Amino acid sequence: MTARQGAGAGSTSTGSTTASTSTSTADRAARPAAVPAGGRRRRAPLTSRWRTRLEIAFFVTPALALLALFVVVPVLQAGHYSLYKWNGLGPMDNFVGLANYVQALGDDVFTGALRHNLTIIVLSIVVQLPLGLAIALLLNRNMWGRTALRVIIFVPYVLAEVVAGVVWFMLLQPGGVVDALFAAVGLERYTQLWLGNPDVALYTVMFVLTWKYLGLAVILFLAGLQGVPPDLHEAAQIDGASWWQVQRKITVPLLGPTIRTWGFLSMIGSLQLFDMVWILTKGGPANSTMTMATYLISRGTERSQYGYGSAVAVLLFAFSLVLALLYQLFILRRDNSDGAHTPSSEKVKR
Repeated sequence: MTARQGAGAGSTSTGSTTASTSTSTADRAARPAAVPAGGRRRRAPLTSRWRTRLEIAFFVTPALALLALFVVVPVLQAGHYSLYKWNGLGPMDNFVGLANYVQALGDDVFTGALRHNLTIIVLSIVVQLPLGLAIALLLNRNMWGRTALRVIIFVPYVLAEVVAGVVWFMLLQPGGVVDALFAAVGLERYTQLWLGNPDVALYTVMFVLTWKYLGLAVILFLAGLQGVPPDLHEAAQIDGASWWQVQRKITVPLLGPTIRTWGFLSMIGSLQLFDMVWILTKGGPANSTMTMATYLISRGTERSQYGYGSAVAVLLFAFSLVLALLYQLFILRRDNSDGAHTPSSEKVKR
């Protein structure tokens, strides 16, 4: 055999070896996975997406079950009761359809209660927002006694509504401590029947509510202020901005998400307002402080009109749900969209 023949034989052998290797690789790819010696197939590991889905289901399912048990089922049950004229005793055999809803929407006391709830929402935002923001900006500065002032501001919020209501009920009695304070500073002619005058009773309740819940607004705003970078303040001061300009142009805009969250909590709390009003006035005098919750209890429980009270409860739920959805759609959506387009989120996506 010549050298050329040997080379030809070598190339042929190499080509046959390459073809054999590719064929064996294709055969291994075409064959199913090898079965272990024990005869049991090895289970493929879960992908990260499925693992994330299982984790979400594990943590969310209990919350959804509780929501269905304590929210969805009672609402459906109230909707069922609202279709009957029922006093809470005996079988429900007097089907009246939507008559309870028509009666509630045509009652001036109910529409007045709805108007009072909306008034409290507006007053909460108009009064508590600037007041809480001003106190938070003050307490965010380095000053003597700052910690003690924060505690004093927050104490009313941790008091039970019953305790706070009873205390203010005693203070606002004719000839009580409030009247004595007015007389001490020469303002006795401005004393009123704070809880007995229909023209001032709602504003008196609003004053007590502001005293009670202002601490929550201050604490939330203080927490939001901790997230404002101090470098921005220093840069603005170097550029010659005054303290007011720094707060108006930098601090307040950066507090936007916190303010909007507090506004949502304040709105929901105003719609559900019951205990403080019930302790102070029970909706009186002459229904001047009646809210939807006190109207529900007054008509549904005290007058044993459980079918009618259930209709009012469904209406209260519907109003609260509509306002919450509108707030989420037009106000809180800005925060969600901003969060989805932050530079950090874009970096993570890339």
